[in-house]
Amino acid sequence: MPPLRPIALLVTASLMAGCAVGPDYHRPDAPLSDHYLGQSAVEPRSGSTPDSLAAWWESFNDPLLSNLIDQALQQNLDLAQASARVTQARAGLGAANAALLPSANISAQAARAYQSVETPLGQVLNSTPGYDRYGNAYEANLEAGWEVDVFGGLRRGREAALAEYQASAAGFTATRLAIAAQTADIYITLRGLQARLDIANRQVDTRRALLEKVQLLYGKGLAAEYQVRQAEGELSQVQASVPVLQSGLEAAMNAMDVLLGTPPGTHRTQLAPEGEIPDVPSLTALGTPADLLRRRPDLIVAERRLAASNARIGEAIAEYYPKFSLSALLGSATAVSGGNLFTSGASQSSAVLGLRWRLFDFGRINARIDQAKGQESEALAAYRQSVLRATEDVENALSSLVNRQTQTTTLTGGEAALTQARQSSFTAYEKGTASLIDVLHADETLLQASDARAQARTESARAAVAVFKSLGGGWQPVEPGSVAAR
Repeated sequence: MPPLRPIALLVTASLMAGCAVGPDYHRPDAPLSDHYLGQSAVEPRSGSTPDSLAAWWESFNDPLLSNLIDQALQQNLDLAQASARVTQARAGLGAANAALLPSANISAQAARAYQSVETPLGQVLNSTPGYDRYGNAYEANLEAGWEVDVFGGLRRGREAALAEYQASAAGFTATRLAIAAQTADIYITLRGLQARLDIANRQVDTRRALLEKVQLLYGKGLAAEYQVRQAEGELSQVQASVPVLQSGLEAAMNAMDVLLGTPPGTHRTQLAPEGEIPDVPSLTALGTPADLLRRRPDLIVAERRLAASNARIGEAIAEYYPKFSLSALLGSATAVSGGNLFTSGASQSSAVLGLRWRLFDFGRINARIDQAKGQESEALAAYRQSVLRATEDVENALSSLVNRQTQTTTLTGGEAALTQARQSSFTAYEKGTASLIDVLHADETLLQASDARAQARTESARAAVAVFKSLGGGWQPVEPGSVAAR
């Protein structure tokens, strides 16, 4: 049999092999309900389009909020780290792809040596007539090698690297979603604190006016001392709430700056003017729990990691089987002069078919396979738990939104009633049938209701952000198989 025929047969067999050892991956089933428990309470209120999740922050109709989110998505340092991890995973995939291909390298060297005549070898050579103590050597070679992936170990490694790259890419989008939601949440919190701070300052003015009125009455003997002390205590209580709100507002501004990748204080001038608390946008096209499997990037991360762990099992099993390699060398070497380097007499070549088989190392291979299977079981449990937690997030967010909206509606009605009560007390004061203290008490009650409503509006808007985040809004869903290997 010609010496190249076994090599040709081996290469042909490896190229024709369409399968690899180890289990083929199949996405596991995730038993989910057909709809969300809170879906019916939200969607009838809606009127937005199914594409609203792609850029959900636009539905708040707040240009500054949209601008801040755009800046965060460009400048946030957590996002920069996630992008760097994608680059690393892409490099790992490139290395796995390269392992399937032949490798080649060119080497060349020129050497000049001066032989000692005091050594045993030098003494023998020196006794030879015409011996030249100087020696030259020239060599240039082209070497090529290829590990023939007969049993698919390298292909399983590439499959795992591809899944890990896809998981890293989905992790980047998960970070992007989290950054957008966090920016919106901080912005809404900031606007809510501004509204409450304004109300608190008005409460201080009202309480101070009430205290002055009570002191005036006390001076005329028309009010008891305990009423003065009570008014003083109530004023102090309201005044004490102002620095707490101011501290929270400053902390929110600093958090926004860091989120935008800038030093604290950078955007304070832009954020300082008081603005309206964003209204809760309409919600629709929530989809079904099954849609989360392709929409939420954290679920894609978990699923791709499961696929990678499955491929690692096959990569470990492939160690049971022999590994074949082909290598060849074509070059030229001479010890005469550089001018003779590429002559026919100086040419050299070789071809090698290599075999490596871990015959007496099956214990370690078994341990590695067991480890890979354990990692796959862990990844499967993590994936299923991620799916359950994702649906829990949606249910909790929908429940919070519905209840916060109900609370806001109730407090709005109460605020309207107290506004009328305050107006009635002022009218009675003008007619002389009510005192200024009654009017100030009505003002205080109205301001308390306004503060409660501001908090409710803030929490409602934050709940809407939580709904968008839990649904995986803010990026275009990509099927795992559609990520191109590079």
